[in-house]
Amino acid sequence: MSDFWNDRTKNLSPYIPGEQPKDRKFIKLNTNENPYPPSVKVIEAIQNNVNENLRLYPEPECTELRKTIANFYGVKTEQVFAGNGSDEILAFAFGAFFQSNCCDLLLFPDITYSFYPVYASLWNVSYSTVPLGEDFTINVNDYKTVSGGVIFPNPNAPTGIALAIDDILSLADFLVKQKKVLIIDEAYAAFGADSAVPYIEKYPNLLTVHTLSKSASLAGLRAGFAIGNEKLIEGLCRIRDSFNSYTLDRLALAGAKAAVEDRQYYKEINNKIIATRQRTAQSLTEIGFKVLPSKANFLFVKPPKINAADLFAALRENGILVRHFNKERIKDFLRVTIGTDEEMDTVIACCREIIGRN
Repeated sequence: MSDFWNDRTKNLSPYIPGEQPKDRKFIKLNTNENPYPPSVKVIEAIQNNVNENLRLYPEPECTELRKTIANFYGVKTEQVFAGNGSDEILAFAFGAFFQSNCCDLLLFPDITYSFYPVYASLWNVSYSTVPLGEDFTINVNDYKTVSGGVIFPNPNAPTGIALAIDDILSLADFLVKQKKVLIIDEAYAAFGADSAVPYIEKYPNLLTVHTLSKSASLAGLRAGFAIGNEKLIEGLCRIRDSFNSYTLDRLALAGAKAAVEDRQYYKEINNKIIATRQRTAQSLTEIGFKVLPSKANFLFVKPPKINAADLFAALRENGILVRHFNKERIKDFLRVTIGTDEEMDTVIACCREIIGRN
Protein backbone atom coordinates (compact mmCIF):
# COMPACT_ATOMS: atom_id res chain seq x y z
CA MET A 1 0.00 0.00 0.00
CA SER A 2 1.46 3.33 -1.06
CA ASP A 3 2.12 6.08 1.48
CA PHE A 4 0.86 8.52 -1.15
CA TRP A 5 -2.62 7.08 -1.58
CA ASN A 6 -5.55 8.93 -0.06
CA ASP A 7 -8.06 7.14 2.15
CA ARG A 8 -10.46 6.52 -0.74
CA THR A 9 -7.79 4.70 -2.74
CA LYS A 10 -6.66 2.71 0.29
CA ASN A 11 -10.19 1.52 1.00
CA LEU A 12 -11.06 0.45 -2.55
CA SER A 13 -11.33 -3.22 -3.55
CA PRO A 14 -11.21 -2.89 -7.33
CA TYR A 15 -13.18 -5.03 -9.74
CA ILE A 16 -11.25 -8.02 -11.11
CA PRO A 17 -11.98 -8.68 -14.79
CA GLY A 18 -11.88 -12.10 -16.40
CA GLU A 19 -8.51 -13.51 -17.34
CA GLN A 20 -7.04 -12.29 -20.65
CA PRO A 21 -4.22 -14.79 -21.28
CA LYS A 22 -1.39 -14.10 -23.71
CA ASP A 23 0.75 -17.20 -23.19
CA ARG A 24 -1.33 -19.63 -25.28
CA LYS A 25 -4.44 -19.90 -27.41
CA PHE A 26 -7.64 -20.83 -25.54
CA ILE A 27 -11.27 -21.40 -26.35
CA LYS A 28 -12.10 -18.23 -24.44
CA LEU A 29 -15.45 -18.51 -22.67
CA ASN A 30 -14.73 -16.50 -19.53
CA THR A 31 -15.67 -12.90 -20.31
CA ASN A 32 -19.05 -13.14 -22.12
CA GLU A 33 -17.68 -11.87 -25.42
CA ASN A 34 -19.65 -12.53 -28.59
CA PRO A 35 -18.04 -15.38 -30.57
CA TYR A 36 -18.97 -13.81 -33.91
CA PRO A 37 -17.24 -10.83 -35.54
CA PRO A 38 -18.80 -7.38 -35.71
CA SER A 39 -20.75 -6.35 -38.77
CA VAL A 40 -18.63 -5.56 -41.82
CA LYS A 41 -20.48 -2.22 -41.87
CA VAL A 42 -18.92 -1.43 -38.50
CA ILE A 43 -15.41 -2.12 -39.82
CA GLU A 44 -16.09 0.00 -42.90
CA ALA A 45 -17.43 2.89 -40.80
CA ILE A 46 -14.34 2.87 -38.60
CA GLN A 47 -11.99 2.68 -41.60
CA ASN A 48 -13.80 5.57 -43.28
CA ASN A 49 -13.17 7.71 -40.21
CA VAL A 50 -9.44 7.07 -40.03
CA ASN A 51 -8.56 10.39 -41.63
CA GLU A 52 -7.29 13.87 -40.92
CA ASN A 53 -10.30 14.64 -38.72
CA LEU A 54 -8.67 12.64 -35.93
CA ARG A 55 -6.82 15.86 -35.10
CA LEU A 56 -10.19 17.28 -33.97
CA TYR A 57 -12.06 16.49 -30.79
CA PRO A 58 -15.14 14.28 -31.23
CA GLU A 59 -18.62 15.74 -30.87
CA PRO A 60 -19.14 15.72 -27.07
CA GLU A 61 -22.90 15.18 -27.11
CA CYS A 62 -22.62 12.09 -29.37
CA THR A 63 -25.70 13.43 -31.15
CA GLU A 64 -25.70 11.27 -34.29
CA LEU A 65 -25.17 8.08 -32.28
CA ARG A 66 -27.90 9.07 -29.83
CA LYS A 67 -30.30 9.82 -32.70
CA THR A 68 -29.61 6.38 -34.16
CA ILE A 69 -30.21 4.68 -30.81
CA ALA A 70 -33.37 6.71 -30.25
CA ASN A 71 -34.70 5.66 -33.64
CA PHE A 72 -33.92 2.01 -32.92
CA TYR A 73 -35.78 2.03 -29.59
CA GLY A 74 -38.54 4.48 -30.50
CA VAL A 75 -37.59 7.09 -27.91
CA LYS A 76 -36.47 10.72 -28.02
CA THR A 77 -32.84 11.64 -28.59
CA GLU A 78 -32.99 13.58 -25.31
CA GLN A 79 -33.77 10.29 -23.54
CA VAL A 80 -30.49 8.69 -24.64
CA PHE A 81 -27.03 9.01 -23.10
CA ALA A 82 -23.93 7.57 -24.82
CA GLY A 83 -20.72 6.68 -23.04
CA ASN A 84 -17.47 4.76 -23.05
CA GLY A 85 -19.00 1.34 -22.36
CA SER A 86 -21.76 0.55 -19.91
CA ASP A 87 -19.29 0.31 -17.02
CA GLU A 88 -18.51 4.00 -17.31
CA ILE A 89 -22.21 4.84 -17.54
CA LEU A 90 -22.93 2.76 -14.45
CA ALA A 91 -20.18 4.61 -12.59
CA PHE A 92 -21.74 7.92 -13.64
CA ALA A 93 -25.17 6.68 -12.54
CA PHE A 94 -23.92 5.83 -9.05
CA GLY A 95 -22.57 9.36 -8.77
CA ALA A 96 -25.67 10.99 -10.21
CA PHE A 97 -28.52 9.18 -8.45
CA PHE A 98 -27.38 7.53 -5.20
CA GLN A 99 -26.59 9.68 -2.17
CA SER A 100 -23.17 9.55 -0.55
CA ASN A 101 -22.94 9.01 3.20
CA CYS A 102 -26.69 8.52 3.51
CA CYS A 103 -28.68 6.37 5.92
CA ASP A 104 -30.98 5.20 3.10
CA LEU A 105 -29.13 2.20 1.69
CA LEU A 106 -28.79 1.39 -1.99
CA LEU A 107 -30.09 -2.14 -2.63
CA PHE A 108 -28.83 -4.78 -5.05
CA PRO A 109 -28.69 -8.61 -4.99
CA ASP A 110 -26.11 -10.51 -2.99
CA ILE A 111 -25.20 -12.41 -6.15
CA THR A 112 -24.90 -9.97 -9.04
CA TYR A 113 -22.43 -7.94 -11.08
CA SER A 114 -19.43 -7.52 -8.82
CA PHE A 115 -18.69 -3.98 -10.01
CA TYR A 116 -21.67 -2.60 -8.04
CA PRO A 117 -19.99 -2.66 -4.61
CA VAL A 118 -16.88 -1.14 -6.19
CA TYR A 119 -18.86 1.81 -7.54
CA ALA A 120 -20.61 2.19 -4.20
CA SER A 121 -17.29 2.32 -2.39
CA LEU A 122 -15.86 4.81 -4.88
CA TRP A 123 -18.81 7.19 -4.40
CA ASN A 124 -19.23 6.55 -0.65
CA VAL A 125 -22.69 5.12 -1.22
CA SER A 126 -23.89 2.95 1.65
CA TYR A 127 -25.55 -0.21 0.42
CA SER A 128 -27.14 -3.45 1.49
CA THR A 129 -27.31 -6.68 -0.49
CA VAL A 130 -30.60 -8.56 -0.79
CA PRO A 131 -30.30 -12.36 -0.89
CA LEU A 132 -31.49 -14.13 -3.99
CA GLY A 133 -33.95 -16.96 -3.44
CA GLU A 134 -32.80 -20.54 -3.08
CA ASP A 135 -33.41 -20.89 -6.82
CA PHE A 136 -31.23 -17.77 -7.45
CA THR A 137 -34.19 -15.62 -8.52
CA ILE A 138 -34.85 -11.99 -7.56
CA ASN A 139 -38.01 -11.35 -5.55
CA VAL A 140 -38.91 -7.70 -6.13
CA ASN A 141 -41.00 -7.60 -2.96
CA ASP A 142 -37.73 -7.80 -1.03
CA TYR A 143 -36.82 -4.41 -2.49
CA LYS A 144 -40.08 -2.66 -1.63
CA THR A 145 -38.78 -0.93 1.44
CA VAL A 146 -37.18 2.36 2.42
CA SER A 147 -33.95 2.58 0.45
CA GLY A 148 -31.65 4.88 -1.47
CA GLY A 149 -32.56 3.23 -4.77
CA VAL A 150 -32.19 -0.15 -6.48
CA ILE A 151 -29.94 -1.54 -9.20
CA PHE A 152 -29.63 -4.99 -10.74
CA PRO A 153 -28.99 -6.56 -14.15
CA ASN A 154 -31.77 -8.20 -16.12
CA PRO A 155 -30.87 -10.93 -16.88
CA ASN A 156 -28.89 -11.11 -13.68
CA ALA A 157 -25.19 -11.90 -13.76
CA PRO A 158 -23.67 -14.37 -13.23
CA THR A 159 -26.85 -16.48 -12.97
CA GLY A 160 -28.37 -15.53 -16.34
CA ILE A 161 -31.88 -15.61 -14.87
CA ALA A 162 -34.24 -12.93 -16.19
CA LEU A 163 -36.98 -11.16 -14.26
CA ALA A 164 -40.44 -10.72 -15.77
CA ILE A 165 -41.17 -7.20 -16.97
CA ASP A 166 -44.28 -6.97 -14.75
CA ASP A 167 -42.07 -7.47 -11.69
CA ILE A 168 -39.72 -4.71 -12.81
CA LEU A 169 -42.59 -2.30 -13.39
CA SER A 170 -44.11 -3.15 -10.02
CA LEU A 171 -40.82 -2.18 -8.38
CA ALA A 172 -40.48 0.97 -10.51
CA ASP A 173 -43.96 2.00 -9.41
CA PHE A 174 -43.07 1.51 -5.75
CA LEU A 175 -39.78 3.42 -6.03
CA VAL A 176 -41.18 6.34 -8.01
CA LYS A 177 -43.48 7.07 -5.08
CA GLN A 178 -40.38 7.14 -2.87
CA LYS A 179 -38.61 9.41 -5.40
CA LYS A 180 -35.87 6.83 -5.84
CA VAL A 181 -34.19 5.58 -9.00
CA LEU A 182 -34.39 2.05 -10.37
CA ILE A 183 -31.52 1.13 -12.69
CA ILE A 184 -31.90 -1.96 -14.86
CA ASP A 185 -28.58 -3.08 -16.33
CA GLU A 186 -29.60 -4.65 -19.65
CA ALA A 187 -26.15 -5.81 -20.78
CA TYR A 188 -27.55 -9.22 -21.75
CA ALA A 189 -31.17 -8.39 -22.58
CA ALA A 190 -30.69 -9.01 -26.31
CA PHE A 191 -30.35 -12.73 -25.65
CA GLY A 192 -33.92 -13.31 -24.54
CA ALA A 193 -35.04 -10.97 -21.75
CA ASP A 194 -37.75 -8.32 -22.01
CA SER A 195 -36.40 -4.77 -22.07
CA ALA A 196 -37.80 -2.08 -19.79
CA VAL A 197 -37.14 0.65 -22.37
CA PRO A 198 -40.80 0.91 -23.52
CA TYR A 199 -41.81 1.99 -20.02
CA ILE A 200 -39.48 4.94 -19.41
CA GLU A 201 -42.24 7.45 -20.25
CA LYS A 202 -44.48 6.04 -17.55
CA TYR A 203 -41.74 5.77 -14.93
CA PRO A 204 -39.48 8.85 -14.76
CA ASN A 205 -37.27 7.05 -12.22
CA LEU A 206 -36.48 4.12 -14.55
CA LEU A 207 -33.05 4.05 -16.23
CA THR A 208 -31.90 1.23 -18.50
CA VAL A 209 -28.19 0.76 -19.22
CA HIS A 210 -26.89 -1.02 -22.32
CA THR A 211 -23.60 -2.12 -23.86
CA LEU A 212 -22.47 -2.92 -27.39
CA SER A 213 -19.81 -5.26 -26.01
CA LYS A 214 -22.00 -8.37 -25.93
CA SER A 215 -24.81 -8.30 -28.47
CA ALA A 216 -22.92 -6.14 -31.00
CA SER A 217 -19.55 -7.96 -30.79
CA LEU A 218 -17.78 -4.74 -29.81
CA ALA A 219 -16.12 -5.49 -26.47
CA GLY A 220 -12.91 -4.02 -27.91
CA LEU A 221 -14.55 -0.76 -29.00
CA ARG A 222 -15.97 0.46 -25.65
CA ALA A 223 -19.39 1.93 -26.35
CA GLY A 224 -22.58 1.87 -24.31
CA PHE A 225 -25.70 3.89 -23.70
CA ALA A 226 -28.48 4.56 -21.23
CA ILE A 227 -32.15 5.29 -21.88
CA GLY A 228 -34.43 7.09 -19.45
CA ASN A 229 -36.31 10.24 -18.59
CA GLU A 230 -34.72 13.47 -19.84
CA LYS A 231 -33.92 14.57 -16.28
CA LEU A 232 -32.07 11.30 -15.61
CA ILE A 233 -30.06 11.80 -18.80
CA GLU A 234 -29.27 15.37 -17.74
CA GLY A 235 -27.98 14.01 -14.43
CA LEU A 236 -25.63 11.65 -16.24
CA CYS A 237 -24.42 14.50 -18.43
CA ARG A 238 -23.63 16.63 -15.37
CA ILE A 239 -21.44 13.86 -13.95
CA ARG A 240 -19.79 13.16 -17.33
CA ASP A 241 -18.96 16.80 -17.87
CA SER A 242 -17.38 16.96 -14.44
CA PHE A 243 -14.94 14.22 -15.54
CA ASN A 244 -14.43 14.24 -19.30
CA SER A 245 -16.77 15.69 -21.91
CA TYR A 246 -15.23 13.59 -24.70
CA THR A 247 -15.99 10.06 -23.54
CA LEU A 248 -16.39 8.50 -27.01
CA ASP A 249 -13.75 9.04 -29.68
CA ARG A 250 -14.48 9.53 -33.38
CA LEU A 251 -13.82 5.90 -34.32
CA ALA A 252 -16.00 4.55 -31.52
CA LEU A 253 -18.82 6.91 -32.48
CA ALA A 254 -18.69 5.76 -36.10
CA GLY A 255 -18.49 2.07 -35.26
CA ALA A 256 -21.22 2.19 -32.63
CA LYS A 257 -23.60 4.03 -34.96
CA ALA A 258 -23.05 1.46 -37.71
CA ALA A 259 -23.63 -1.39 -35.25
CA VAL A 260 -26.96 -0.01 -34.08
CA GLU A 261 -28.03 0.48 -37.69
CA ASP A 262 -27.21 -3.07 -38.80
CA ARG A 263 -30.11 -4.71 -36.98
CA GLN A 264 -30.47 -7.72 -39.26
CA TYR A 265 -26.88 -8.96 -38.92
CA TYR A 266 -26.90 -8.79 -35.14
CA LYS A 267 -30.34 -10.36 -34.90
CA GLU A 268 -29.01 -13.32 -36.88
CA ILE A 269 -25.85 -13.90 -34.86
CA ASN A 270 -27.57 -13.44 -31.51
CA ASN A 271 -30.29 -15.90 -32.51
CA LYS A 272 -27.44 -18.33 -33.27
CA ILE A 273 -26.11 -17.78 -29.74
CA ILE A 274 -29.56 -18.40 -28.24
CA ALA A 275 -29.92 -21.66 -30.18
CA THR A 276 -26.42 -22.78 -29.18
CA ARG A 277 -27.15 -21.88 -25.55
CA GLN A 278 -30.27 -24.01 -25.51
CA ARG A 279 -28.51 -26.97 -27.12
CA THR A 280 -25.55 -26.68 -24.75
CA ALA A 281 -27.82 -26.45 -21.71
CA GLN A 282 -29.60 -29.64 -22.80
CA SER A 283 -26.32 -31.49 -23.37
CA LEU A 284 -24.83 -30.46 -20.03
CA THR A 285 -28.06 -31.43 -18.26
CA GLU A 286 -27.83 -34.87 -19.82
CA ILE A 287 -24.27 -35.22 -18.48
CA GLY A 288 -25.58 -34.43 -14.99
CA PHE A 289 -24.93 -30.70 -14.64
CA LYS A 290 -27.37 -28.44 -12.84
CA VAL A 291 -28.02 -25.67 -15.37
CA LEU A 292 -29.81 -22.49 -14.35
CA PRO A 293 -32.37 -21.14 -16.86
CA SER A 294 -30.51 -18.48 -18.82
CA LYS A 295 -31.65 -15.55 -20.95
CA ALA A 296 -28.06 -14.32 -21.36
CA ASN A 297 -25.15 -15.30 -23.61
CA PHE A 298 -23.78 -17.58 -20.91
CA LEU A 299 -24.80 -20.49 -18.72
CA PHE A 300 -24.34 -20.83 -14.96
CA VAL A 301 -23.77 -24.49 -14.22
CA LYS A 302 -22.97 -26.82 -11.32
CA PRO A 303 -21.01 -29.92 -12.35
CA PRO A 304 -21.65 -33.43 -11.02
CA LYS A 305 -19.01 -35.64 -9.33
CA ILE A 306 -16.38 -32.89 -9.29
CA ASN A 307 -16.22 -29.50 -7.61
CA ALA A 308 -16.34 -26.41 -9.78
CA ALA A 309 -12.80 -25.26 -8.98
CA ASP A 310 -11.35 -28.60 -10.07
CA LEU A 311 -13.39 -28.62 -13.27
CA PHE A 312 -12.30 -25.05 -13.95
CA ALA A 313 -8.65 -26.11 -13.64
CA ALA A 314 -9.14 -29.24 -15.74
CA LEU A 315 -10.84 -27.28 -18.52
CA ARG A 316 -8.03 -24.74 -18.47
CA GLU A 317 -5.50 -27.54 -18.85
CA ASN A 318 -7.45 -28.60 -21.92
CA GLY A 319 -7.33 -25.11 -23.42
CA ILE A 320 -10.80 -23.94 -22.33
CA LEU A 321 -11.30 -20.85 -20.19
CA VAL A 322 -14.50 -20.40 -18.17
CA ARG A 323 -15.17 -18.28 -15.06
CA HIS A 324 -15.21 -19.47 -11.44
CA PHE A 325 -16.28 -17.19 -8.59
CA ASN A 326 -14.93 -18.40 -5.26
CA LYS A 327 -17.77 -16.89 -3.26
CA GLU A 328 -20.36 -18.26 -0.88
CA ARG A 329 -23.46 -19.74 -2.49
CA ILE A 330 -21.91 -19.85 -5.98
CA LYS A 331 -18.50 -21.46 -5.47
CA ASP A 332 -19.92 -24.75 -6.78
CA PHE A 333 -20.87 -23.15 -10.10
CA LEU A 334 -19.06 -22.13 -13.28
CA ARG A 335 -20.11 -19.41 -15.69
CA VAL A 336 -19.65 -20.55 -19.28
CA THR A 337 -19.92 -18.02 -22.12
CA ILE A 338 -21.66 -19.38 -25.20
CA GLY A 339 -19.22 -19.70 -28.09
CA THR A 340 -19.68 -21.07 -31.58
CA ASP A 341 -21.29 -24.48 -32.07
CA GLU A 342 -17.86 -26.00 -32.68
CA GLU A 343 -16.44 -24.47 -29.50
CA MET A 344 -19.37 -25.65 -27.41
CA ASP A 345 -19.10 -29.17 -28.87
CA THR A 346 -15.49 -29.20 -27.64
CA VAL A 347 -16.59 -27.99 -24.19
CA ILE A 348 -19.32 -30.63 -23.91
CA ALA A 349 -16.99 -33.41 -25.01
CA CYS A 350 -14.28 -32.27 -22.61
CA CYS A 351 -16.72 -32.04 -19.68
CA ARG A 352 -18.07 -35.48 -20.47
CA GLU A 353 -14.54 -36.92 -20.51
CA ILE A 354 -13.40 -35.19 -17.29
CA ILE A 355 -16.55 -36.12 -15.37
CA GLY A 356 -16.37 -39.66 -16.69
CA ARG A 357 -13.02 -40.07 -14.91
CA ASN A 358 -14.54 -39.11 -11.55
